[in-house]
Amino acid sequence: MTQLASLALASADLGALRERVRLLAENRPAVYRMLDPAGRVLYVGKARRLRARLMTYFRASFPDDKAARILHAAGDITWDYVHSEFAACLGELRQIREFRPPFNVAMNRTRRAVFVKILDSPAPKVYQGATIGPQDGRVYGPFRSRTRVTEGLRVLNDLLGLRDCEARMPIVFADQGDLFTATTQAACHRHELGQCTGPCAGLVSEIDYRRRIETAVAFLEGRTVQPIDRAVAMMQAAATAQDYERAARMRERYEHLEWLLAATVRSRAAVELLTFVFRDPGVFGDDRAYLVRRGTVRACFPFPTTPIERIAFGAVVRDELAREEPVTGPLPLEAIDELLLLMSWFRSHPDALKRTTPLEDWGTTVSP
Repeated sequence: MTQLASLALASADLGALRERVRLLAENRPAVYRMLDPAGRVLYVGKARRLRARLMTYFRASFPDDKAARILHAAGDITWDYVHSEFAACLGELRQIREFRPPFNVAMNRTRRAVFVKILDSPAPKVYQGATIGPQDGRVYGPFRSRTRVTEGLRVLNDLLGLRDCEARMPIVFADQGDLFTATTQAACHRHELGQCTGPCAGLVSEIDYRRRIETAVAFLEGRTVQPIDRAVAMMQAAATAQDYERAARMRERYEHLEWLLAATVRSRAAVELLTFVFRDPGVFGDDRAYLVRRGTVRACFPFPTTPIERIAFGAVVRDELAREEPVTGPLPLEAIDELLLLMSWFRSHPDALKRTTPLEDWGTTVSP
């Protein structure tokens, strides 16, 4: 059900807009949109009690408060009622993704999660960040400790000789000598220290560099521990040579890599645990069944209560289970925001987990 204000008003007529909100908006969960006078979406928000939330905009002080600045830029407010607070959170996220409202983009809160990313480039690099850009080809995580991820990636890059320079750095491989004038000196000191193969200076072939990136990806996906083996071998060699200072440094590097490997395992497990059917109670008894798999909502239906409804929903679940998805692969880029939302929701609402059941219970039985 959609409740719309009947006519768009000029942004200066805040008194009339306030009265319409007071009269029309109900105190129930909803997703609302602030529109400019041309009808474009400026801001998308969510509310557990819509009227109370919207009225706070009219009490905000302009221009100090963000809410007042949004309201003064708007010419109209529209909203969609939803059945629950969870549905409002999910609807807000999806409408932000659809409309890309300028106030949402400009005022986004900084994420606390961090991701390991593979730059999509002729010479890819492995780095960390809280946001995902169009240049990121693969993404892993999420992780909680930016410092420890940074330390682990620094060791991984050093051991494999991967670059950590700016994405815009010109790249020339050793096997491209016919096309480019070979550079004799790398752009930074890491090559001289043996920590980078120098793809900026034609000091490594493309196939060699790609093999190193493939090793890094396999490590992040838990398919190899080769970088750890290399750190252990270097630590043992230093100890045999009685270079105990170097052995201690290599032990520290080993510990950073060990933590990163364990963190990737934990992150994959956390994503995989978000796989179930979630019964979300509606404020008017209109419960919903959300089919959640690996942290994304794949389907939503009124919660099945009759035998025929359970059979139909069970068929939907079986179809989803029949779709094979790699557990160790990168995160789907388009679903990362939804994954973070579901992680945050079930972390802050632990009782909601009591209303979840495994997909297999619905896919193999008529009435779970």
